Amino acid sequence: MEDKQKRIQDAVEEKINVDEKLAEFDTSSNTRKLVGVLAKAITIIAIVMSLFHLYTAGAGTLLAMKQRAFHLLFVFVLGFLMYPISKKSNKTKVPIYDWIFTIAGIVVTTYIIFNFEALVKRGGIPNNLDIFLGILAILLVLEVTRRSIGPELPTIAIIFIAYVFLGPYLPGVLGHRGYALDRIVNQLYMTTEGIFGTPLGVSSTFVFMFILFGSFLEITGVGQFFIDVAFAAAGHKKGGPAKAAVLASGFMGSISGSSIANTVTTGAFTIPLMKKVGYKSDFAGAVEAAASTGGQILPPVMGAAAFIMSEFTNIPYIRIVISAVVPALLYYLGVTIMVHLQASKQGLEGIPKEELPEFKSTFKKGFHLLLPLLSVVVFLIRFSPLKAAFFSILVALAVSFIRSHTRINFKDLLYALEDGAKKAVSVAAACACAGIIVGIVTLTGLGLTFANLIVSLAGGMLIPTLFLTMIASIILGMGLPTTAKYIVLATMAAPALVELGVPLIAAHLFILYFGVIADVTPPVALAAYAGAGIAGGDSFKTGLNALKLGSAGFLIPFIFAISPKLLLIDVTFVEAIMAITTACLGIVAFASGVQGYFLTTTKIYERVMFIIAALLLIHPNVTIDFVGFVLLIASAAMQYHRYKKSKPLATNS
Repeated sequence: MEDKQKRIQDAVEEKINVDEKLAEFDTSSNTRKLVGVLAKAITIIAIVMSLFHLYTAGAGTLLAMKQRAFHLLFVFVLGFLMYPISKKSNKTKVPIYDWIFTIAGIVVTTYIIFNFEALVKRGGIPNNLDIFLGILAILLVLEVTRRSIGPELPTIAIIFIAYVFLGPYLPGVLGHRGYALDRIVNQLYMTTEGIFGTPLGVSSTFVFMFILFGSFLEITGVGQFFIDVAFAAAGHKKGGPAKAAVLASGFMGSISGSSIANTVTTGAFTIPLMKKVGYKSDFAGAVEAAASTGGQILPPVMGAAAFIMSEFTNIPYIRIVISAVVPALLYYLGVTIMVHLQASKQGLEGIPKEELPEFKSTFKKGFHLLLPLLSVVVFLIRFSPLKAAFFSILVALAVSFIRSHTRINFKDLLYALEDGAKKAVSVAAACACAGIIVGIVTLTGLGLTFANLIVSLAGGMLIPTLFLTMIASIILGMGLPTTAKYIVLATMAAPALVELGVPLIAAHLFILYFGVIADVTPPVALAAYAGAGIAGGDSFKTGLNALKLGSAGFLIPFIFAISPKLLLIDVTFVEAIMAITTACLGIVAFASGVQGYFLTTTKIYERVMFIIAALLLIHPNVTIDFVGFVLLIASAAMQYHRYKKSKPLATNS
């Protein structure tokens, strides 16, 4: 009992520190610090929101528009009460104008809920009240999104709205005939093509439930278990704390779906230990940022974007998970090898075993916490993602009772319900705002126009088209959450890749991967900046180091877009093993070339040979792989020869 109380107390203290750091780098964490009756009221609303979604997940969802309207109602209420109008605003009270915003949000959503049948009967011919409430709903969505995730996505949405009105005056292919106000409002407010479109639909079902699932896992102590197991397994090895950070952050990131939150949460523990064994501040922050960022592409959860991808492509979520496994593991292999080589260059050893948790006892103490994660995979094979998340939450609850130190009491249960709802607000707001963009793209046909422009600009060639799409993904990813960025490019850029023969799932994963990598791509590398804040390093240098560590992530998407064997599509077992083996060798070669170290410091020509070998090996082609393998062996042999020659000298000195 004392152990559990200490665990909860430590968790509360750690959460306070984490929240303070998150507020510096993550807009979605910049919430009011309310107390008293109002704080309790918000807690109750958040719990009711979670209970509503649990009920509809178990008993069956409502009609699409009603389910999404209820979801948005909670988002408006919590969003305007939790998030101040600016960072400088008083965070201890809710001003009168936010109460007005809240009431307006309730009005525009309940109008849909209670008048849905009447709206359907009007058949797309809105009356004056519909138009007024529709305009109000659009403005409210833009504002709650600005508060919860920042101004970038609402700004893009406003540009798209302006495009609808300016279309008749634009030259060339971008021009269109224009649309009346009632048509625009009908599209964005009264149908499932705008605000209440697919993105909000996924948020109101799969995404919310998996966010809630993550909250239930956190309250059982799974995060600390991942950290303890990672350090027990790798902490004593060369550069051990960094390798442990990669493992722990990968596990946590696959659940949390937030690069910044994961960097701050696990980094508060791992970064000081990395610095303790000799890693520089800039590198320690970068390791945590690169590892945390990769969690969004690591199955089984992969953040919210993967669920939206399933809806957009009509590809079963479990199929997406299977295809994403190998590229994600290659990314983490690249980060791990980079960390190992850096430790070898600096001569950094691990933490003494006696200072680390013992692996066997640590794993035995908390292995049952892995059962909910395993259950997710099993349930996804048989059920929809919504049901899989629902049943996995029940498993997490049940599993927590196996051991006293993980047992969830009533207070813990309420906290998990509250925490899940609050975390979902920023994601849902982004989905609603992205729905405005998708609705306008659908209305104007801009998606097809944009796809044709990309193909035309790239001269109809695949590699230049991939390169332009990569640039667009990274630029959007710098300012937008991964989910919102994916939604925008899935409607506009993905069709261009598919048109040039890239498999549908490869095209969408290509966009997702580069949107994720934007979190460690300067000049706006938010996860790296968060890591630098904890490590006390330089933000830009940390960003460059994180980019270097995650550089394999720039290579892998091009490979699976050109040849989807790495996605396990239309491939035999032998072909899959060959593709994975050569890709792993390619990652080792690539890391050696980038770091300038293999067994010893590389010469310039060796570095070039390693890079070329990597490019050849990662491409899944037998002949090309063979040439790359020969080049890798030659490079490694030269390194080994110089390493053996230098070893006696090092010993004598």
